[in-house]
Amino acid sequence: MKGKVMVIGLGLIGGSIALAIKKEHPHAEIIGFDINGQQAKLAKSLKVIDDYCASYEEEVADADFVVISVPVIQANEVLKQLSSIDFIKPQVVITDVGSTKGSITALAATLFPQKNVTFIGGHPMAGSHKSGVIAAKSHLFENAFYVLTPFQEEANPKEIALTKMWLAGTKANFITMSATDHDLVAGVISHFPHVIAAGLVHQAEDMQTGNAYVTRLAAGGFRDITRIASSNPTMWKDILIHNKETILKLLDQWMKQMSEIKENLTQNNEAFLLDYFSKAKEFRDGLPVKAKGAIPSFYDLYVDVPDYPGIISEITGILAKEKISITNIRIMETREEIYGVLRLSFQSDDDRQSAEECLRKYTMYETYIV
Repeated sequence: MKGKVMVIGLGLIGGSIALAIKKEHPHAEIIGFDINGQQAKLAKSLKVIDDYCASYEEEVADADFVVISVPVIQANEVLKQLSSIDFIKPQVVITDVGSTKGSITALAATLFPQKNVTFIGGHPMAGSHKSGVIAAKSHLFENAFYVLTPFQEEANPKEIALTKMWLAGTKANFITMSATDHDLVAGVISHFPHVIAAGLVHQAEDMQTGNAYVTRLAAGGFRDITRIASSNPTMWKDILIHNKETILKLLDQWMKQMSEIKENLTQNNEAFLLDYFSKAKEFRDGLPVKAKGAIPSFYDLYVDVPDYPGIISEITGILAKEKISITNIRIMETREEIYGVLRLSFQSDDDRQSAEECLRKYTMYETYIV
């Protein structure tokens, strides 16, 4: 496809979308804007975009496709600014990448009465623990779910198809749903888990004041299951505010559930506790293993090896021989419920699978994915 694409916000997500569009539509012109001028210049030097502008208001009027890739609160302000611009191209589509869809979709419904401009909310459910345009990758969203939220689920079939065409290079799995459904699902599987992870960390911090062993032993499995608590605090404050009603309902449900556990634990109700953990295990074990979800995946492989001098160089040497890259390697000190003394981290599930096959081929060490 030919045409002009405007990407507002050149971080990891905006940069990756720009790369994916350029890969699929090499004849399209991609103009970028970022409030950080150095980030915009870097995006051009890395060939993420064709050019950048000092003010998107001047460039966006003749755009065919506009991507708003800024934090959720700023996205609303950008949308308001765009509504004051006289777009000159027919069938202009504006989309965003925010984690909450209710607020911005409702706002767009009031801002764009003109027929030639359509807003279709978007949420690519993939990411990375790295940030900035320097970390952008054209394949970041490959096989991930990409939710689209038009004003109405059945509305705008042509514009939805056009949006998918522009974003085809992401190789994502597109799902169309209402903004309300999106915010409920995202609240359950992404937003609320971040609240719980932060709560667990706060509890550990409170407890460590009276017991120094808490911090030391938390370096193992506890640190792993609370990784998402290290996410951007400002971003998560904004997400919770924008999805407040869903989060409040989930908190009520959670506190009711915890009250039931407390009551049954007080009464030593073993049957209830066994059923509680059994049902959780059954549901969790049935979740898709390879599919990408709302929370960025961790491609970790645990290797059950003896802890002796040279073991790390032995493992890395074997993987290097097969040209398999490791992003991180750590000796586990606390391994309750995790088998293996080494945790190897990889960039993708393919790399993890290759490493597992490689280690099984050249060693007798057992490997585990948890």
